[in-house]
Amino acid sequence: MKAWQHFCTINHHKMLVMKSCFRVGLYRQGLLHDMSKYSPSEFLVGCRYYQGDRSPNNAEREIKGYSAAWLHHKGRNKHHYEYWIDYGLGKDEGIVGMKMPVKYVVEMFMDRIAASKTYQKENYTDAHPLMYYEQGAAKLGSMIHKDTAALLHKLLKMLAEEGEDKTFAYIRKNVLKKGF
Repeated sequence: MKAWQHFCTINHHKMLVMKSCFRVGLYRQGLLHDMSKYSPSEFLVGCRYYQGDRSPNNAEREIKGYSAAWLHHKGRNKHHYEYWIDYGLGKDEGIVGMKMPVKYVVEMFMDRIAASKTYQKENYTDAHPLMYYEQGAAKLGSMIHKDTAALLHKLLKMLAEEGEDKTFAYIRKNVLKKGF
């Protein structure tokens, strides 16, 4: 049944993020990551559009033209850069991405790794999160703050080139301790 499969998928993803967050000292974020996925607004949509190899939100978006589950999710989870979109302070700025606190950038990084592992399964490599990000990064424009984008890209590149152990150690010792 799709409900059980979806439940197992979100639990698997959540556990991966939790373990990764714990490795760098983000215990609270690891425990609370993506709790909104269990709310009816997100969970029921996930069950309805579950496919197993990609986010059900993408399927909902293709059918309806938008994803109500995603709109709910991004508005409640600070590890998504979309949560941080607001009006800029300058007269001509319009809507722009605000600089994210470092701990949420790190959680976003962990989220991207876990999503890649969840959907790529045995085909996962440490290069997948970077490849996925770079496919969409050009479209982000001013929706993600330049400093947030730079840190996320740096961590994804480090992961692809040096692996999890070195990247997580760097995050623990340099990014979180020094605030980057």
